[in-house]
Amino acid sequence: MTTLLAIDASSSACSVALWQDGVVTAERCEAPRQHTQLMMPMIEALLARADVALNDLDALAYGHGPGSFTGLRIAAGTIQGLAFGLNCPVIGVSTLKALALQAHRHHHARFVLPMLDARMGELYTGAYRVMTRSDGELNIEQVLPEQVCAPGLLELPTDLREHDWLAIGSGLVMHDELPEVLRASLAQRLPEPQPDAEDMVMLAAQAFARGEAVPAVEAQPVYLRNEVAWR
Repeated sequence: MTTLLAIDASSSACSVALWQDGVVTAERCEAPRQHTQLMMPMIEALLARADVALNDLDALAYGHGPGSFTGLRIAAGTIQGLAFGLNCPVIGVSTLKALALQAHRHHHARFVLPMLDARMGELYTGAYRVMTRSDGELNIEQVLPEQVCAPGLLELPTDLREHDWLAIGSGLVMHDELPEVLRASLAQRLPEPQPDAEDMVMLAAQAFARGEAVPAVEAQPVYLRNEVAWR
């Protein structure tokens, strides 16, 4: 049986999720600036509820970004510390890809444009096509690279503009600044959802099955804005 734990602290929410051969158990709470205090107690409570010990875990996953710089460091550091102690591998999961899966699971969206508020008048974004393969497995194809950009510069792939897109995430606060041609492609807008460990643990299970887990030393945040993070 494959057992995975995922955590996320990339937004104002704190979330943890457990995967046990397809069965997902998750916890989430709104916790602005409380991630450090809440993360480990939430992990311990979730594992206790599922009657799973840390040593039972096959791998650990975390939201690697983009998102809150501090939150990303908390998640990566927590997972790296646990993984070193357990001698198990880690899997970093994109917060944008997790939002795309969330949009598909809850709203059956096939074309998803996740957008997170990157501050300084910019967005963290990418674009995904979500399909179900013949074997029943979900396939989430990235059709626009993850990037940080001004909303007025964002463009969908030319050959996919005629589809109905679902935009999701806090970056929709800048909806009116998006190019008119892009706004015309948005059939649905969901500004409230945030990245969640529940979606991340599902993506991590797929990555683990593909052999994509890496040693704990390789756990690190993905800022997309490395120069600002360094400063």
